[in-house]
Amino acid sequence: MFNRFYQNSRKPRGWSGKIFVTSMNIGHTANSRWGLSHLSIRPGDHILDIGCGGGINVARMLKRAIEGKVCGLDYSEVSVEKTRRLNRKAVRRGRSEIRLGSVSENPWPDNSFDTVTAFETIYFWPDFANDLREILRVLKPGGLFFICNELNKPEEGEMSRQYQHWITSLDLKVYSESEYRKYLTDAGFTGAAFVSRGETGLCVSARAAKGIFA
Repeated sequence: MFNRFYQNSRKPRGWSGKIFVTSMNIGHTANSRWGLSHLSIRPGDHILDIGCGGGINVARMLKRAIEGKVCGLDYSEVSVEKTRRLNRKAVRRGRSEIRLGSVSENPWPDNSFDTVTAFETIYFWPDFANDLREILRVLKPGGLFFICNELNKPEEGEMSRQYQHWITSLDLKVYSESEYRKYLTDAGFTGAAFVSRGETGLCVSARAAKGIFA
């Protein structure tokens, strides 16, 4: 039962999923605040949060993009409902739009966003290479893609047994800095940069090469 509950980290469902997305908003606070401290947001930015979960990061970014728009995408109906409810005032005012869908078939048109974020979510992306191309497509030329994860693969050596347990139990896909750089470069991103935290915490940022989808 314990493992079944934590499978909600992949795709929250039912009553246990509703509990889980609320707990994510609390449990990921330290990591998401750390990540957001390394993300530059301008007042008029249009931002998309992929895998918006419980919606707390959409809410936090709305406070900084005060003249812009912050949207969310998730393939869990539970997550979409929670994020819409948490950000209902912004949704009513047209400052936020939360959609049900997959990162692999992003529902927004080309060149829609200044920034796309992914907090604790790329572990579950089905085809990282293709999914990065979809991120690139919806970014404006020169737009920023920003990843923030608590789990990332070290360049050398093994992660602790505790981390290995969660990776195996939840079938997580984790990457090293060199793997991130290759995937991003191959997809068409430039200027990959990294900020680390603790044993495995990592922020990754890269820019959409100008003119690819212009």
